[in-house]
Amino acid sequence: MPYCPPPQHPSLAASDPGLLAAVAAGQARLTPEQALDLFRRMDLMDLGAWADARCRAVHGDRVRTYVIDRNINYTNICTARCTFCAFRRDGDEADAYTLSHAALLDKVAELVSIGGTQILMQGGMNPALPLEWYTDLLRAIKSRFPRVHVHGFSPPEFIEFVRFFDPPGATLEDKVRWVMLRLRDAGLDSVPGGGGEIFAPAVRRKIGLGKCDAEAWLTTMYVAHSLGMFTSATMMFGHIEGHADRVHHMELVRRWQDRALGGAAAGDGGRAGPEGRPAHGHYVSFIAWPFQRENTPLGRLRDWGADPSELGRAFPGDVVSRIDGSGTKEADPEFGRRVRMSGSTDYLRTQALSRLYLDNIYSIGASWVTMGPHIGQVALAFGASDMGSVMMEENVVSSAGTTYCLDEAVICRLIRGAGFTPAQRDNVYDVLRIHDGPDSPDLAVTDWSRHRVKQLHMQSPRQKVPLTVRSSPSREPATAP
Repeated sequence: MPYCPPPQHPSLAASDPGLLAAVAAGQARLTPEQALDLFRRMDLMDLGAWADARCRAVHGDRVRTYVIDRNINYTNICTARCTFCAFRRDGDEADAYTLSHAALLDKVAELVSIGGTQILMQGGMNPALPLEWYTDLLRAIKSRFPRVHVHGFSPPEFIEFVRFFDPPGATLEDKVRWVMLRLRDAGLDSVPGGGGEIFAPAVRRKIGLGKCDAEAWLTTMYVAHSLGMFTSATMMFGHIEGHADRVHHMELVRRWQDRALGGAAAGDGGRAGPEGRPAHGHYVSFIAWPFQRENTPLGRLRDWGADPSELGRAFPGDVVSRIDGSGTKEADPEFGRRVRMSGSTDYLRTQALSRLYLDNIYSIGASWVTMGPHIGQVALAFGASDMGSVMMEENVVSSAGTTYCLDEAVICRLIRGAGFTPAQRDNVYDVLRIHDGPDSPDLAVTDWSRHRVKQLHMQSPRQKVPLTVRSSPSREPATAP
């Protein structure tokens, strides 16, 4: 059966109730222009209600999910110089690190001990690590933990793998596939959506120095899809971008998802996925979060509107941005020199729009890691169906000042408090267990004082960790401070 996306109705006003009812039911698709109009003009609660209606049409009224995984950042040495990042190091700093395989395996063991099913493994783009470092690590993980799903290596990492390893191939797609096949055969199960940021070239050139462009990012994900992998897509907003840039970003994700779903329906030209199965991969989720400014070069820019002379003027990002991504920095001399930070209202508005716009993506994730647990809970009424991960460890966002950490009982309580039944899921959003009995993690708690927000585990100079790939496997693994 050929994949057929819902029809668009560009002649209708964005706020037309009939159009929005059809969008919520999956029977119509917003145009970019309609999406931008909704974002700018619709009342927040109305926008949230339509997003919630779409979410309920996809996921029902009862269950909302979470996953138990661990975000493992195996190195902070990186060739990119993203201005929004407080995590990266050049390699000669006292707190630069690359964890040994033994330390990484210990982290996976800790995850498995609490019932975890997945690791999210990403790092800086470290030119000192050969391909064998990655393949040997993946084989070691799968040998010791065969049931753990390895969700690893974002598109920017793959593009740097191509540069570092110089694989054969006539095109970028061929070269990425050569590398990805070797990692897949060693144990890689899927590719996370890190490094999406904002796709518009004018913004990406300003904030992501040395990071791959949108075409390379999207091509890498399409290769993963053609190999049968299910992936995520992301967007980081609330910095120098305009509102039209957010819509353009979502449009590219939706367009390439159409391509992936069309390829899956058609057998993708006969190309086989893992173990000879027909290719069927695609994006299964979209997660958007606001930029976290602390300790970052981008965060040192002045807030737009702090100078009274700027009041009443359009934000430079909005002046530059175009809905097709064609904006150029020359449109406003202040572009890239001011930030417009995102608060709770802007976050919820953006998430709600993503649920309505991305009609071909199954799950929208709530970003409680950046917004805090209770805004994450509210997000379940604004189109989100998933609360993300029980967070044992996180280093990238935390380096920029955000250190929320929730255990399973608290996440279940937040979901139940929002009016839903919590359920643990796996990487492809299949439900593993529904917590509807008295032995549920939250319902079994008698003393909530033992489940307060705790400090995340983070790699830091205070910890005794193997700092280079030359470290002896016999050295002690990282321990919490």
